[in-house]
Amino acid sequence: MANIGEMVKELERERDRLNQAIAALAPLAGTNRTSSARGESSEPRRTLSAAARRKVSLAQKARWAKLRSENSAKAKTSSTMNTGKRTMSAAGLARIRAANKARWAKWRAQQKKAA
Repeated sequence: MANIGEMVKELERERDRLNQAIAALAPLAGTNRTSSARGESSEPRRTLSAAARRKVSLAQKARWAKLRSENSAKAKTSSTMNTGKRTMSAAGLARIRAANKARWAKWRAQQKKAA
C-alpha cells in the first residue's frame, strides 16, 4: 500500500510539472489553455436587453402552457374511455374468495395431520 501512495505522489508531481510547462508555452503559441478548458471563448458574451428577455420568457411560458393543455386533454380522454380495463362482478369475486378459503382450509388440515 505504501508503494501505491508513493506512485500517486510521483504522478501528481509529474502532473504539476507538465501543467507548469504548458502554462509557460501556451502564450508563445497564442493559446490560453485555462479558458478553453472551461469552455469559455475569447469573444465577449452577448447579452439580451430586458425587453428581449421578457419576449423569450413569454414565448417559453406559452410553449409550456400549450404542452400542459395538450397533456391534460389526453389525460381526460384516456380516463373517461377506460379502454382495455376489465371489471369483475361481485359474484365472481365471491367465488374466488370462497375458493381461496377452501384451499387454505384444506392446507391447514393437511398441516395439522402432518404435525
